[in-house]
Formats: sequence, C-alpha cells, structure tokens
Amino acid sequence: MVMMMRDARAVAESVTDPELPMMTLADLGVLRDVRVTDEGTVIVSITPTYTGCPAMGAMRDDLVHALQAAGYGRVDVRTVLHPAWTTDWMSEAGRRKLAEAGIAPPGGAPAGRAGPIPLTLTAPPQRVRCPYCDSAETERVSEFSGTACKALCRCRACREPFEHFKEL
Repeated sequence: MVMMMRDARAVAESVTDPELPMMTLADLGVLRDVRVTDEGTVIVSITPTYTGCPAMGAMRDDLVHALQAAGYGRVDVRTVLHPAWTTDWMSEAGRRKLAEAGIAPPGGAPAGRAGPIPLTLTAPPQRVRCPYCDSAETERVSEFSGTACKALCRCRACREPFEHFKEL
C-alpha cells in the first residue's frame, strides 16, 4: 500500500492548475495531502487560493480524472479551508514558472497580526519587478486581472504590461 500512496501522490502532483496551466497544483501549494485508505480509496485534500475560487470544481474534476486514469477507482477530493492558503506555500519551481510565463511571482505574504487590524485607505507602496526586463520601475494598472489572485501591472522601463500574482 505504501507504493500505491507514493504513486497516487505523484499522479496528484502532476495535475495542472486550470487557470495557470504552466503550474501544477503542487507548485501552487493548493495540493495539501494525498493518502490511500486500507480500502483503496484515494483521499486528496486541496485548499483554494481564496474561498470563492471558481477553479475549484475544475481542480477537483482534474484530480479525479487523473487518479482514475492511473487505476484508482475511488477518489475523494476534499476542500480544506483551515489554515487558509497563502502564497508562501508556492514552490520555488512554481515561482520560476510564473516568471517564465510573464507573470510576476508574489513576494512574501503579509505577516499575520494578533489583535485589531488597522484600517488603511490606501494600499502600501509596492515594487513589483518586471518579469521581462527585471526593472522595479513598475506601476499597478488594476487591482484585478484575469483572475482575482492577480493584478495588472505595467513596466515603465520596457512598457510591457504584465500580471502580478498578489501576496495573500
């Protein structure tokens, strides 16, 4: 059974994200756990990048199809919301893949605080490096891009628009 568990994990780790097809769910840090029960059911735990992520159904379907195609008859994909997903869970390989695809990878996630959270009416200034020319002279054009996880930016040096995966 140990060999099957490793194989099931390898299959699940190879499934790509439907919105970022250059990254696997493992690269993204969404894949939390894969285990095989004594009865042979594969139980996969995933955590969405945010609670309303519209890609969760596709992720679930892709995991089920990949594992069934690998010979696992029963697959149970579970959504785990605690702890909440953070960009710190992205692999270094995933961050490189984002940059190679022209998407600025996130920096470190904001540190959590105990107690009241201060309200600020403006976003703190942030320098996102351009994934094309590596310039820090960039500007945020829109808080949102193709998905809620990404912002639309533009490089002032090379003038190219690019997406930035936001720190969460």
